[in-house]
Amino acid sequence: MKKDKFNLLTKTIEWLIYMFFYAIVFFVVSNFFDSFYIDIEHSGIYSFLAVVIIYILNKTIKPILFFLTIPITGITLGLFYPCINLFILKLTDWILGSHFQLNNIFIAFFIAILISIMNSLIDNIIVNPIIRRLRKS
Repeated sequence: MKKDKFNLLTKTIEWLIYMFFYAIVFFVVSNFFDSFYIDIEHSGIYSFLAVVIIYILNKTIKPILFFLTIPITGITLGLFYPCINLFILKLTDWILGSHFQLNNIFIAFFIAILISIMNSLIDNIIVNPIIRRLRKS
C-alpha cells in the first residue's frame, strides 16, 4: 500500500514538473514567433490541453517511435531524436485543429529541439534527484 502511494506521488510530481516546463517553453516560443499560434480567446485552456496532450503522447507513442527509429537515431548519432518530438508536436497540432497551429516547419523543429533539451534537463536535474530523495525518506 505504501509503495502504491509513493508511485502515485512520484508520478504526480513528475507530471506537475513537466507541465510547468512545457508551459514555459510554449509561452516563450509563442511570444517570439508569429508562426506558432495558440487560440487567443481561450489561450490558457488550449495551452494546457496542448501540454497535456504532448505529455500523454510522450509517455505513450514516443517510446514506440523511439524503438522503431533506433537504427536511424544510431546512424545519425542522436540527431534524429528531435524529429520524433517534431512528429509529436505535429500530432498535437492535428488533434487540437485550429486552436493550436504550427505553421512553419522550422519553428516546429526549433520547438522540438527545445523540448528535447528540456526533457533531458528536467529528467537529469530535477525529476531524478527528487525521486531519489523521496525514496530515501
